[in-house]
Amino acid sequence: MNTSLRDGIDWVGYVDWTIRDFHGYRTERGSTYNAYLVRDDKTALIDTVKRPYADTLVANVSALTDISKIDYVVCNHAEPDHSSSLPVILKACPNAQLVCDAKCKDTLSKHYDTDGWNWKVVTSGDTISLGKRTLTFVETPMVHWPESMFTYVPEEKLLFSMDAFGQHYASAHRFDDDEPLDVVMAEAKIYYANIVMLYGKPISQVLDKAAGLDIEIIAPSHGVIWRKNLETIISAYRRWIVCKPAAKVLVVYDTMWKSTEKMALAILEGASECGVDVRLINIRTSGTTVLAAEILDAAAIAFGSPTLNMTLMPQMAAGLTYLKGLKPVGKAGFAFGSYGWAKGGARDVETYLKDMKFEILREPLQAQFVPGEEILDECRAAGKMLAEKALAVTCEKEGQ
Repeated sequence: MNTSLRDGIDWVGYVDWTIRDFHGYRTERGSTYNAYLVRDDKTALIDTVKRPYADTLVANVSALTDISKIDYVVCNHAEPDHSSSLPVILKACPNAQLVCDAKCKDTLSKHYDTDGWNWKVVTSGDTISLGKRTLTFVETPMVHWPESMFTYVPEEKLLFSMDAFGQHYASAHRFDDDEPLDVVMAEAKIYYANIVMLYGKPISQVLDKAAGLDIEIIAPSHGVIWRKNLETIISAYRRWIVCKPAAKVLVVYDTMWKSTEKMALAILEGASECGVDVRLINIRTSGTTVLAAEILDAAAIAFGSPTLNMTLMPQMAAGLTYLKGLKPVGKAGFAFGSYGWAKGGARDVETYLKDMKFEILREPLQAQFVPGEEILDECRAAGKMLAEKALAVTCEKEGQ
């Protein structure tokens, strides 16, 4: 496996092939915890790995250099998947300075026993000379924690981008051009939607900062390293930041006795007649990870739930709560669902949509028990309305 980014700069992380849950995010293709070793007159380790894999990190570093002689360990981000090996690493290289910003020092001190750690606190614009190479630091607050930062090596046009531009994607190769680009981009989109959608504004500011840097390689903390398709991933981030809508309709539902599913299929049928991309998502079988990724560029969405105990189904509540936290912007839609002797499911779905500032296209579409043909015709008309809204919004955005 090729792990060399540049002469004297190597990936030394861990490929986690079997992880399938990352604090609720379904990682169907695994992940990596990326750490990087920069060897010059002085040696720097950029980030570490999750604690269970600390021994692998030590072995990878030791295969390239005497780990006890590392001069700097840079912590770009204090989240434990990147920092929890620090106690092991700093014990293995007792003369190293731990480089991070002030907020990161405070956060690390709340996670670990940092007594005796040799700190070097930096801020944006600070530099460390390693010899022929320089480490330059760019603070990136709320991308996606307050203490986050980038590390840039100007002589190599190399950006260590922390969680930005990452993917939860395990692979036998380390670089974007060695893996199928469509698969990598799909995972990058899922990652963005589930991890950083909420932080569009600070990410936009960071992209503006990064635009002033001469970059040929982006090395994130998860997934493949970008060396060929930089414009592809950066352009995608520009779209994702604003949840730029495509001519795309989602019909998201849960069902008990197939009545709400019948309504969902009729809405899908109506939307499909209008030449837009249409997706059907059963929230119980697909889950919130898929939902977040699909909603990122959807223009119009219908959410359906039957009434259970006078409210919506628990899986739909979980999905909408998850989306509410991610705060997708610029969406339109409506609620639908069946009920028995009391309404409640579709009404409570609509409350979520209003809380997320959706443009509400119509009142909740409801059917008592099994929907008859009249209700199903109304569903088809509502689906057509969703598609027309998606086309109109897309045309407006393209005309700006």
